[in-house]
Parts: sequence; structure tokens; C-alpha cells
Amino acid sequence: MIKKIDITNRKNAESVLTIQIPAYEMEAKIIGSYEIPPLKDTVDTLQQCGETFFGYYLNEELCGAISIKLEDDKVDIHRLIVHPNHFRKGIAQTLLNFLERNSNVKAVKVATGSKNTPAVNFYKKNGFQNINEVTINEQLSITFFEKKL
Repeated sequence: MIKKIDITNRKNAESVLTIQIPAYEMEAKIIGSYEIPPLKDTVDTLQQCGETFFGYYLNEELCGAISIKLEDDKVDIHRLIVHPNHFRKGIAQTLLNFLERNSNVKAVKVATGSKNTPAVNFYKKNGFQNINEVTINEQLSITFFEKKL
């Protein structure tokens, strides 16, 4: 079941953080850099991020989440996270499908670590086009994707 999360609620922010940290730790291992901003998030920074969150719940347990910001006629995905215990269950796909079905926008954009092959392949499989790549440092570059709806 997918439902909106009030991230300003402390308990909800704590719950999101319990899936966010392990999810981004996995990405950090894949890309070889722990300089991923969401790894530095706290309950307070999540509560103040200004993003709209939707959670994927299985038997009342939060297993994954997607967060977005609306920018004119585009949705910007800021986080698409799944707890590692729930990888390969279709949760990220379900969250993305939910977002696309329930957004009245012309495009969706997202960014991920360029070396994060699972995420890069996921977005390409879902019709996202690579629009830019930015090198942060020797270990880290970010690939930006966009999908027209």
C-alpha cells in the first residue's frame, strides 16, 4: 500500500531515516563514495527538506519511499529509496508507477550517482533519457535523467 507521509511529523521522519540510511549506504558502496548528501540527513533535516513523501508499506512496515518537489510542469524526484531487506521486490517500480500515474505534469526528472548501475539501468528501463553528467570529484559523478510524460 502506498500512502502520503507527513515528513514534518517526527516519528514519520524517523521511520523514513531508518530506510534511507541503509539504502544510501548500499549506493555508497556501489559508487565508491560516502559523500552522498542523504547519508548526512537527520530527523530534523528531513522534517525541513520541503519534499513531498510517499511511502510503500507492507504489513504496516515502511519498506520504501519516494520524495518529490514540483517545479513548474515537472516533478523532480529527490529520493527513491528501498530498504535493502526489500530489494528486488518491485517496490521502486511500484513507487515510480504511482508517481507517474498520479502526477499532472509534462516530465519527471531525477539524478543518481553515475556508477550506481542498478539505478541507472532502472531509470533507462523506465524510459528516462540521460540529459547531463556532472563530475563532483574523482570518485563521484552524478547523472541527470528526464522522462517526458
